[in-house]
Amino acid sequence: MLKGLFTRRGINRRKQAPIDYEEQRRRVQNTDPKVRSDLAGRTDTRPEILYYLAEDSASEVREAVARNQATPVQADVILSRDSAGEVRAGLADKIARLVPDMPDDEQAKVRELTISVLETLAADHLAQVRAIVAEHLKHADNVPPAVIRRLAQDVESMVATPVLQYSPLLNDQDLLEIIRITEAEGAVAAIARRSSVAADVADAIAASDDIDAVTALLGNANAQIREETLDRLIDMAPEVEPWHAPLVERPQLSTQAVRRIAGFVAASLVAALAARNDLDAATAEELAEQVRKSSRGNDKKADAKSDEAPADRAKRLHRDGKLDDEAVAAAVGNSDRSFVVEALALLSELPVATVNKMIDLGDAKAATALVWKAGLGMRLAMEVQKRLAKIPPQQILNARNGTDYPLPQAELQAQIELLS
Repeated sequence: MLKGLFTRRGINRRKQAPIDYEEQRRRVQNTDPKVRSDLAGRTDTRPEILYYLAEDSASEVREAVARNQATPVQADVILSRDSAGEVRAGLADKIARLVPDMPDDEQAKVRELTISVLETLAADHLAQVRAIVAEHLKHADNVPPAVIRRLAQDVESMVATPVLQYSPLLNDQDLLEIIRITEAEGAVAAIARRSSVAADVADAIAASDDIDAVTALLGNANAQIREETLDRLIDMAPEVEPWHAPLVERPQLSTQAVRRIAGFVAASLVAALAARNDLDAATAEELAEQVRKSSRGNDKKADAKSDEAPADRAKRLHRDGKLDDEAVAAAVGNSDRSFVVEALALLSELPVATVNKMIDLGDAKAATALVWKAGLGMRLAMEVQKRLAKIPPQQILNARNGTDYPLPQAELQAQIELLS
């Protein structure tokens, strides 16, 4: 009989008809793997027999041993390096469940070996095995922090993200380092969804250029986002539609932030801003008027779809004093280039050929200067850059403070003189 085998306390033993030692020995020698698997899964099987079965030729038998809570920890050490992935996965499922609930007064040797098995499984070459460990340990607060950090730095999303989002053992320095080095898809977004996100961590997420992560950060009411960090995100937000709704729903927005956000989000979100209960009366009325204007703009979009020739429609609206931002924006939204070109030519008093050239250059400054010369707003200039001039999002000139032109008038005028 093997000696010196270590077993854990508190094993939940199933109620089964007992099998005496001699019968267990006979079943060990049975040629049918199903018989040996049944024996390997019983919590009343003798420790030395389970140890013996840990090296059985059939993987299903070894897996049953691996999943058995009654298996001595020395057998688990052997199984942690088993050649079969399903065996190691079964062991990972058991060990990762056991460790967080292991009594503090557990035998020192048993605890030491169990932790060693856990560390081996956390470094397994199969992501599935590591993911099982991560899922069971994501809420644990009494496991070795080094194991959690290893899982958090894993290159596989299925392994890293559970502990990154939930583990209480990761401190801010851990999170900052992971944001800096991680290669796992969704890792930074998982950090952004934590139950609380410190300001330094929020800064790092905001600077990560990870759109999904910043979306999650903005939507996390418990994330501490500094005002200057939020301002930078608002500067970038016009071209990042997924940020619009979480920005609108962000708690404790300043009046300035609310007005800037209202400058680029859809009318329905402006209405949501207007309904906030933390706005002063003047700002709430200003936003409500913006919603009403948008509704009138929709009527102009319908008008833009009429059978009237685009140039004639632009001239008529110009003559009637109705060729404004909303009318031109409606045409931009409908990809009605002919109308937009005629409108910009009329308003800027530039030849149609010059307007076409300034758009076709694909230059952000040229397109922006053209809309400025027409006396229209910077919000429209951004749409012209994106939809007509086809300028890549990262090269678009964004509005300053939500609505202002980002270039000085002298520079804008210089663009006009250069190209006209």
